[in-house]
Amino acid sequence: MTIKETSERWNITEYRIRALCRSGKIPGAKRIGKSWEIPEEALRPLDTRIKSGRYTKKQLLPLPTGISNYLVASKNYYYIDKTLLIKEFLDSCPMVSLFTRPRRFGKSLNMDMLKTFFEKTNEDNSCYFKDKKIWACGEKYTQHQGKYPVIYVSFKDAKCDDWDTTLAFIKQLLQSEFSRHGYLKDSSKIDDFEKSYLKRILSGEAGEAEYMRAFAMLSQMLHKHHGVAPIIIIDEYDTPIQQGHTKNFYDKVVLFMRNLFSGGLKDNEHLSFGFLTGILRVAKESIFSGLNNITVYSVLDTKYSQYFGFTPNEVRAICSYYGVADKYTELCDWYDGYKFGTTEIFNPWSVINYFANNCIPKAFWQSTGSNDIIGEVLSSADADVYEQLQKLLRGESITSSIDTGVIYPQLRSNPASVYSFLLVSGYLKGEYTHTSNNGDDACILSIPNREIAYVYNKEILQTLDDIIPPNSATLLRECLYRNDVDGFKLELEKLLRNSASVFDTTHENFFHGLMLGLCAITDNKYIVFSNKESGYGRFDICLTPRTNSNPAFILELKYEKNLSEDQLNCLAEKALNQISEKCYDTHLKQTGIITIYKYGIAFSGKNVAIKHS
Repeated sequence: MTIKETSERWNITEYRIRALCRSGKIPGAKRIGKSWEIPEEALRPLDTRIKSGRYTKKQLLPLPTGISNYLVASKNYYYIDKTLLIKEFLDSCPMVSLFTRPRRFGKSLNMDMLKTFFEKTNEDNSCYFKDKKIWACGEKYTQHQGKYPVIYVSFKDAKCDDWDTTLAFIKQLLQSEFSRHGYLKDSSKIDDFEKSYLKRILSGEAGEAEYMRAFAMLSQMLHKHHGVAPIIIIDEYDTPIQQGHTKNFYDKVVLFMRNLFSGGLKDNEHLSFGFLTGILRVAKESIFSGLNNITVYSVLDTKYSQYFGFTPNEVRAICSYYGVADKYTELCDWYDGYKFGTTEIFNPWSVINYFANNCIPKAFWQSTGSNDIIGEVLSSADADVYEQLQKLLRGESITSSIDTGVIYPQLRSNPASVYSFLLVSGYLKGEYTHTSNNGDDACILSIPNREIAYVYNKEILQTLDDIIPPNSATLLRECLYRNDVDGFKLELEKLLRNSASVFDTTHENFFHGLMLGLCAITDNKYIVFSNKESGYGRFDICLTPRTNSNPAFILELKYEKNLSEDQLNCLAEKALNQISEKCYDTHLKQTGIITIYKYGIAFSGKNVAIKHS
């Protein structure tokens, strides 16, 4: 900005701004000839002077820790102005925009900001924007303020353990949004059928199929009543989908969400614009089947890249505001390093918590989400992937093909998708290099900062080490190499007894991760494969010797709850038979390996049964 533009925005004299520039109180201000250039993100420095000529320290506003309400954040807290997102949107006006970003990167606050700006309400909300950057952009943009009815639903808390509870939770969310527009009951512009539908939703009498039409029906009624098609905003749309994948009701939740979103966003003449946020794109699951009007903005895209997370200039301004400019280097070390498109980004959650913690750094981001998916990453990764993860932790980078449309089921069938998931969920920094022949983006991947190195080590790599202490791993490995089935069973049950108080032994994924971890930390005699195709299916784990003089091992795992000893032995026999029936040893025989040991291993709680041949 020029001195004049800054003067108009900050409502102080040009003379005062020049003085502030000369004294270094405006971070990033540069002298160009006889004039000054000031960063657009720069904030007006505090004026602590009083008329007597003395100075007094003004009460500083706190940063909005965990605040996703725009009115509250912009009025009562130090708000990082992201309102130019509105300008950038209105300049292109895509019908439906999907923003995919890691957890705690400001998605919810930005969506509430859009809602507050666009929504037609009884109160004039323009006062919350007149001192923001969007208002200085002119009438072309401000004319849209308060002109649209808005449908707003956030699924961020839809984290239930089964489909029935999830459906009940989603119904309550939709009922609440219908209730927010309860004035439609008395509207003379909607017909009796629509009012009857509205009544059934509000009373909780509607069936599942009727709830699937919620966005379509509510947008239709709002359009009729207001004469303006509404905006639909859906925050954290993929949270129930992730939960469904983790808790085994994936197909049901995907079917419901597909119909719900399709009704509101696909070919809907009663829609002005749509906004969605999430971590994954989930496009391949046909959640947005046939939705050709959706534009996706991922962590690899430059557009909107500066609006989710804090930019370096914004962090410098925060440091200046709180009088700790010397802390900027420490903030960079701990929380900088992300690359969204071509924009350098700080983790906003961690920066805010750093200041709330008296500028003492720690890994704030680690406790903000579930580790269930990380467990699945481990259960699906083979030894090569595990080795690459270790390489990243050593501060090295790797190059990988990235699909930002990675979906949860792919984690089991395609270990390489681990990198795509870790990138889009915030565990890795990705720098785009080129687009491969299959359309995926090739990226150089690395750990972005000190915080993520800590989280990465704790949540990803140490998980396997914590499950399997070195002494137990050695004993188990020796039993396996000797083909000592009784010793292997004894040590495995002992390991489960010691770890059962910490780890959940009620899912097959846990046991797969446990066994993969054991195999991944074997010595260099073997190459470990997981979930690879061979014969007529996919084996669970295979240890392939580097020299044909050593035996190979195929491990097929089964899990069921509350089995008797006889039932557990039958399940182990079933696992062993599956290896032969599916010809899982096909690829080993083709390499000329002579000795192949086959293990069928069954788990039930802390009990183990093993059959072998």
